[in-house]
Amino acid sequence: MSRIHSVAVVGVVVAADGLVLATRRRDDGRWEPPGGILEAGERFEDGVRREVHEETGLTVRVERLTGVYKNLLSDVVVLAYRCAPRAGTPGPQIETSAVEWITAEEAMRRMPPVFAARITDALAGGPPASRSHDGHDLV
Repeated sequence: MSRIHSVAVVGVVVAADGLVLATRRRDDGRWEPPGGILEAGERFEDGVRREVHEETGLTVRVERLTGVYKNLLSDVVVLAYRCAPRAGTPGPQIETSAVEWITAEEAMRRMPPVFAARITDALAGGPPASRSHDGHDLV
């Protein structure tokens, strides 16, 4: 029997000074880059822009795909995109209790390894990464 996969998108928003945008989820308190499930009929980049805006209030320019990640336990495939801020002042929204600009080093300390990897992959500048994980750790 085949299982159905969900597809999600993440925006790794990088400011001109190299800081990255991090959100703290209201439901579980985890820090991670903004993102969520792609809606039916929605283009990847449109989903990234929507999710970042919904979770931070910030409008972004989507620059490039930086990674593809599969949660082996929940069958969610995530496409991560590097983005640049365009307009707005980021702040908490309905799904987020905090939004902060942080360094890559802070992301490594605050975020579960799988979410921190999305940041480091977006900052690396190479071809898109392809990684599997269990929802917390890379495997």
